[in-house]
Amino acid sequence: MTDHYTRPDVAQFLAYVNALPGPRTHEVGAVAARQMFSAMRDLTDLPVGELAVMTDLTIPGPAGTIPARLFDARERREPGPALVFYHGGGWVIGDLDSHAALCAEIARTLDLPVVSVDYRLAPEHPWPAAPDDAEAAARWVADSPAALGRVVTSLVLCGDSAGGNLTITVAVDLRDRPAAVPVIAQLPIYPAADMSKAYASFDQFAEGRVLTREAMAWFQESYAGDPAHPRFSPLAGDVAGLPPAVVLTAGLDPIRDQGRAYAAALALAGVPVVFREAVGNVHGFATIRKAIPSSAADINAFLLAARPVIAEAEATRVMAQAAAA
Repeated sequence: MTDHYTRPDVAQFLAYVNALPGPRTHEVGAVAARQMFSAMRDLTDLPVGELAVMTDLTIPGPAGTIPARLFDARERREPGPALVFYHGGGWVIGDLDSHAALCAEIARTLDLPVVSVDYRLAPEHPWPAAPDDAEAAARWVADSPAALGRVVTSLVLCGDSAGGNLTITVAVDLRDRPAAVPVIAQLPIYPAADMSKAYASFDQFAEGRVLTREAMAWFQESYAGDPAHPRFSPLAGDVAGLPPAVVLTAGLDPIRDQGRAYAAALALAGVPVVFREAVGNVHGFATIRKAIPSSAADINAFLLAARPVIAEAEATRVMAQAAAA
């Protein structure tokens, strides 16, 4: 199997997308790009499905309130971990609705409450607005606020693409300045982990595979982050002491090698890490599971790999707390 192997359903989807007329996301401006992304949701992703709880929340943030949404397969819960989710979209597009089906699937498969965070978007709110909101939201969940209706003993952080970047960034923030409860696991999905240098996959898959060179340049220009700063390029900083991770990449993704490098850096720093790659799949597959049916298995395998990591980390936390009592 070559490095450029493309699954049949992926090839079919790419042929359809690349033949579409009209301007691309990066050519229409942020507002229209968001509308285009939203309009594609029902065509490309699976339904949200059944849940006991799907409730909108309001989180106090550093520059006003942050919209959020709670997904839970259970009406009530005993104290336990909660997962904080950050959506992808290049820090420019995406919202609570665009990733609702994915968050619902995470809630059902991991049997955890999921709080999806609608952080401020660029270019209206450039870096570091997004990581500031992302950190504030995680701290709010950690405090077990009454509005959440759940007692939170620990945090799991998760997100895709730009949200994967925020997952790592917040893990670092809360390592250095702990919240009310610890982060016990991080689950970045095809994360943008290092914008400070070039990686081979950026050139290998720069065209014709959903996320293109031009789109990436537009996202980064809109976000206006400092590539040398760890809150934009987490691999520019120290990853030692971060929580256990499950890292998922896509085999045909221009930022694939950033995710690979992040997983490798964690392993070298002694952080427990499980690495998975969706071979033959493209960036964004987590939210196009209807258009690329094999993506559902990728997400399911990723979440099944995460379950024992979370269980072990929470058990370790409980034992450490008991020993310290």
